Amino acid sequence: MGRMFGTDGVRGLANAELDAELALRIAGAAASVLALSERGAPRPTAVLGRDPRASGEMLEAAVTAGLTAAGVDVINVGVLPTPAVAFLTGAYDAALGVMISASHNPMPDNGIKIFAAGGHKLDDESEDRIEAAIADRDLIPRPTGAGIGRVRTATDAAERYLENLARGTTHRVDGLTVVVDCANGAASTVGPEAYRAAGARVIAIHADPDGLNINDGCGSTHLDELRAAVLAHGADLGIAHDGDADRCLAVDATGAVVDGDAIMSVLALAMHESGELAQNTLVATVMSNLGLHIAMREAGIEVRTTAVGDRYVLEELRNGSFSLGGEQSGHVVLPGFGTTGDGVLTGLRLMGRMAQTGKSLRELAAVMRTLPQVLVNVQVTDKAAVACAPAVLEAVAEAEAMLGEAGRVLLRPSGTEQLVRVMVEATEIEIAQKLADGLADRVASV
Repeated sequence: MGRMFGTDGVRGLANAELDAELALRIAGAAASVLALSERGAPRPTAVLGRDPRASGEMLEAAVTAGLTAAGVDVINVGVLPTPAVAFLTGAYDAALGVMISASHNPMPDNGIKIFAAGGHKLDDESEDRIEAAIADRDLIPRPTGAGIGRVRTATDAAERYLENLARGTTHRVDGLTVVVDCANGAASTVGPEAYRAAGARVIAIHADPDGLNINDGCGSTHLDELRAAVLAHGADLGIAHDGDADRCLAVDATGAVVDGDAIMSVLALAMHESGELAQNTLVATVMSNLGLHIAMREAGIEVRTTAVGDRYVLEELRNGSFSLGGEQSGHVVLPGFGTTGDGVLTGLRLMGRMAQTGKSLRELAAVMRTLPQVLVNVQVTDKAAVACAPAVLEAVAEAEAMLGEAGRVLLRPSGTEQLVRVMVEATEIEIAQKLADGLADRVASV
């Protein structure tokens, strides 16, 4: 069996690849590794939350059983965003946190994300130890009697999370009108509430989850209805979250999309101006557009680059004590106020910059010119071998020489499928398309 943990926890088709039995075993294994390695009083505690998809109810019961059977008390915080569960893991001084969510995936999928003490994502070593405990049940304790964990429902979880969002808000946003697409997900209540508390006039769409409609033609991966709503209401901007609200994408008043790179550009300049941007450094992944790098260089801001995945952004932020990082997909991390991407906090910061400067989102986002980017996925039989084949490396070098400093080439194996992803950026879309197609042909022929 391959590695169970992906870049963001364990994910799969609910009740098939991820069933109740596996969820119970994952929870017990996580408890044994993260909560029970140092024994003593008081009994360790885990925070447990979920998004509103129907299978979350089943998996919540299984995870609760796995944790309590291993001797861990459970604080159930109910339906809340992933960043809320991460924050509350630290706020409640819990030994670990568990979020049941498949993020932006369609409703039939689900997933289990695990946080260590303080709400931090797991490193590879901890994930490997958990996988070992899943495979060997003798590594998971089974107390009896008074040693079995207990369960309580938190009554102040949403309130504490909203208070933390308020602490991270830079300026009130009175007078701004925002359309918020909640993806019928975990932020359907707390998202609009946070924006209203900051002073915005809020028009919420897709904020009526029924367990089946999460991410269904809405949210950060489907922006058409948000764009239409912004234009119809004459709003200043639109904000889109995904199912667990760790992402934020935006739409300006004209209906143009403002992606994660542009959002990071706006926030980085604001933090640079206020002295909040630690070491004048922004952390981004290799998939961020070259336009981001150019804009930051012109502003005197360094960009540190990581592999794809917000966990790698988080690692670099922690290792370098930096204060801002994120991904083109809309995961934006502000370590001073959270340990993972927080879409609602990102939205508040973005609107705060608009209120502070009096500028429209279109004006603010214009600091970055997005270079045309072409991405081609090539199906292969051995992605690792193909990606480092001499013929492929030669073709990449030729393309890079043609582009010079006016573009770039990125070729990487998929983390989950037998695909090699070919990405080319250039000043003109025709150039990027031609080079990407040529590289894809070379990859396919190996």
